[in-house]
Amino acid sequence: MSDALIPATILTGFLGSGKTTLLKRVLSETHGQKIAIIENEFGEENIDNEILVAETQEQIIQMSNGCICCTIREDLRATLSELAAKKRRGELDFERVIIETTGVADPGPVAQTFFIDDEIAESFVLDAILTLVDAKHAEQQLDSRQEARRQVGFADEIFISKSELVQPEALAALQHRLKHMNPRAPHTLVHFGEVALAKVLDLRGFNLNAKLDIDPDFLKAEEHEQHGHHPHAHGHGGHDHGHDHDHDHVHGEHCQHPHHHHHDDDVKSFVFRADRAFNPAKLEDFLGAIVQVYGPKMLRYKGVLNMKGTDRKVIFQGVHQLMGSDLGPKWTPGEKRQSKMVFIGIDLPKEVLLQGLEGCLV
Repeated sequence: MSDALIPATILTGFLGSGKTTLLKRVLSETHGQKIAIIENEFGEENIDNEILVAETQEQIIQMSNGCICCTIREDLRATLSELAAKKRRGELDFERVIIETTGVADPGPVAQTFFIDDEIAESFVLDAILTLVDAKHAEQQLDSRQEARRQVGFADEIFISKSELVQPEALAALQHRLKHMNPRAPHTLVHFGEVALAKVLDLRGFNLNAKLDIDPDFLKAEEHEQHGHHPHAHGHGGHDHGHDHDHDHVHGEHCQHPHHHHHDDDVKSFVFRADRAFNPAKLEDFLGAIVQVYGPKMLRYKGVLNMKGTDRKVIFQGVHQLMGSDLGPKWTPGEKRQSKMVFIGIDLPKEVLLQGLEGCLV
């Protein structure tokens, strides 16, 4: 019996986006993986009706393909610790967990459970948050429901379902919009839940690794923005030449293509880059203060940082008020030592954050 941590995936998405279809496949297909699915019972369309016909008091049902289906009647914490205990005692055999949140849930508190609860953190590791977006209804849902926008902001990976039901231009506009809300998450078009399980599992979205994936188109759009119309007079006296415009801030949300509608979503992202090193004490104080004030509005943030006094990359990331950092690999000789950070949040005061970060540079 290995003591390796059990990876957990959070599956979120709007009602009707295909979460249930995807889960039914996991529960019935022969994929050779033993997966426990934890389902929030208050879903409007839950799996129970179709698969779990047997009226049973037992909350945990073993499927024929080796998967386990489990509904949450109390809280997630209790369900997770019961699953872990049964696995330790050899009563249940599963390798990983997928947690389906309801269509209106904010995945933030679910994600935080894995970091703040010691008992859960001893058994499980959060792998990634996946968000399903229904292409046909997305624009209207994103316009009208903040929880839909939050789910996009939290995602490590976005699956777009029902794309065959919309015009190519509408799909392109939707992808453009999602990218500005969350440039970290790659998009995959899926049909009726037919997505390879390998694409869903082991994404390591919460790993503290030295990769900061930001959609390259987002960065291009942002570069294009920066030239010419931001003569930031930052009054650093004469020190301004050495740092390659690291305060060329990202104005992602203004980047418009002529054929895209301008949605000013409250969930936005921006990137900060700097070539000068950070002063560690200043940065820690500043980020600590920001998280205290804006934590509830900060969905996901991550950075690979060039810190004064260490020859290794410093990696930090967070969800809401929870922030963690770690020493990463060494900067290789000849590699450009540059800090890069991405912040995704609701109505974050971008200028305040960018100027504050700027003030923490050596």
